[in-house]
Amino acid sequence: MKKEEVKIEEKATKSVKKTDEKYFYAVGRRKRSVAQVRLYAKDKATESDVVINGKKLKEYFPIVSSQTNLMDPLRESGMGGKFKVSVVVKGGGTTGQAEACRLGIARALVKFDDGLKAILKANGFMTRDARKVERKKPGLKKARRAPQFSKR
Repeated sequence: MKKEEVKIEEKATKSVKKTDEKYFYAVGRRKRSVAQVRLYAKDKATESDVVINGKKLKEYFPIVSSQTNLMDPLRESGMGGKFKVSVVVKGGGTTGQAEACRLGIARALVKFDDGLKAILKANGFMTRDARKVERKKPGLKKARRAPQFSKR
């Protein structure tokens, strides 16, 4: 019985990571994707300091356009090498996830420095893209596509 209690305690301590570092947290959403972003202040951060779901940026998003899209808020605000980025993203596809991460990073930067909001808003990083897939309605083939009408 005591061995089982020890195993449970070991699992509990392994699953909880203790970080005393201060971070700036924000949530970004796009389509069905939700990204939880944490920005840690770091003097000389590189692109390998961007971790998404436990993987480096180039491993998780191999497409270059997704990588640049995700890093644009940091680049445009001039905070490129000043933050270590940690992201947990769920749902949706790769493009939706990248754009959700971008919005989360922009919101976290505003929490860090409120003066960056004007720059980020001017570049369109602060707007939540609310477009989602429209649901299919009963009696239709797709969301709006009706079956072909036959007169006879």
